[in-house]
Amino acid sequence: MADRLEDHRQFARVKLQAPLRYQIRGTPEFSNTVINNISLGGLSFNNNKFIPPNTLLTFQVDVLSRILNPIGRIAWASSLSRSDRYQFGVEFVQLDEAEKKYLNEYINMRTA
Repeated sequence: MADRLEDHRQFARVKLQAPLRYQIRGTPEFSNTVINNISLGGLSFNNNKFIPPNTLLTFQVDVLSRILNPIGRIAWASSLSRSDRYQFGVEFVQLDEAEKKYLNEYINMRTA
């Protein structure tokens, strides 16, 4: 019997199909996409443009009509098969305590 791969994530992750605006730090323009999933530690999204790992971004995340504004860095990027799109994993490097509490309550509600 084959061993199952273990999930080593530090935070519970929930699916969230919600609007996401992001800005690469130091640039003036915002781009729009949709979140795949979110946790207290970060989020995942797909996009047409490649963003290199370690790039810092400012986000506007819509969680139940409340906009959260974390700062994150691209932790990993991979191309999606049979597509010109990429999937990104983001690690939050800054999240306001009140926003963190709200996000934690949202995740707990979704995983209960």
